Amino acid sequence: MPHGKICYLEIPANVAQDSADFYRDVFGCTIEVTGDSDEFRYAQIMAGGEGVAGIMDASHWLPEGTPAHWSVYFAVESADATVAKAIEHGGALVDGPEDTPYGRLATLTDSTGARFKLVQNNR
Repeated sequence: MPHGKICYLEIPANVAQDSADFYRDVFGCTIEVTGDSDEFRYAQIMAGGEGVAGIMDASHWLPEGTPAHWSVYFAVESADATVAKAIEHGGALVDGPEDTPYGRLATLTDSTGARFKLVQNNR
């Protein structure tokens, strides 16, 4: 995946099923459940057989009343180097970088406070 390309979108939601139903009903998306345990409830919005966005049940950590919102992930060659460069240019680290089954992830804000995520996937 090219460095800097938006590679994934995700909705953390207190009522994830409502979000899934909305996108299925409005856009005709196929929703595929990929995690259905108390620890990890997750579904993907599918397009052309590929997961293009995720819907995460965030009810365990998202404060009650917080509206669902989109998160954007940018593909990067090196999460650590990109974090350092973002900080150098006025951004701030929120979380990570950390290794996950999906790649090395980090959450940052840009110089205006807008939140975004990085993913380094060396597959």
